[in-house]
Amino acid sequence: MNDPIITCSDVCIAYGRQEVLHSVNLQIPRGIFLPFTGPNGSGKTTLLRAMLGLVPVRRGSIETPFRQTPAGYVPQHRVIDPLYPVSVRQIVEMGLYPERRPFRPLSRRQKQGVVDALEELRMAEHMQKTFRELSGGMKQKVLIARALVSRPDVIILDEPTSELDEQSEHEVLQHLVELNRNRGKTVLMVHHDLERVKNLTETLCRVGRGKAEIVKLDGGRTDA
Repeated sequence: MNDPIITCSDVCIAYGRQEVLHSVNLQIPRGIFLPFTGPNGSGKTTLLRAMLGLVPVRRGSIETPFRQTPAGYVPQHRVIDPLYPVSVRQIVEMGLYPERRPFRPLSRRQKQGVVDALEELRMAEHMQKTFRELSGGMKQKVLIARALVSRPDVIILDEPTSELDEQSEHEVLQHLVELNRNRGKTVLMVHHDLERVKNLTETLCRVGRGKAEIVKLDGGRTDA
């Protein structure tokens, strides 16, 4: 087991008086591919957003390396306003904001990084298109490219295959598996289909009834 890259200690998260999660204790190993599964409303997305510092913790603590090396975050593609005329290239450039100097153009290295990230997802030929022109699967690949452009060690995804057709889901999940296996990325992913992710990993985080636990699955993983 690798050293933990994220540690949750007695974490409680609440909205108003309602506790969504309580007494969560997790040690997430570096380099793991870890789907978060559970019923709708169980707190899967809330827990990952708390790890990112986007949701406050009522009690307990979450230790991450994200102040020094920010995670790559992939929201659901529908959070991007489809009416806003932003290009694919501009979407990926947003992933450089933490390291970009205010009011300065991108450096040559940064521009090449944008192209490289899109090429890795086989989306470079679409970089001049507007985001709204793309299919759901293509949009999700662009958001993954945005997360990768800053070269993070950890990638956190909120239901990356939501609303995708079977082929697009296969392509997105296969690329995430390759990032984990071939490049050592820690991949944390909310996913709605337990049967689907059981083929990708030996371990998952089960969230429900206010709790979260990492469980080992029977059998080995296969390609997506």
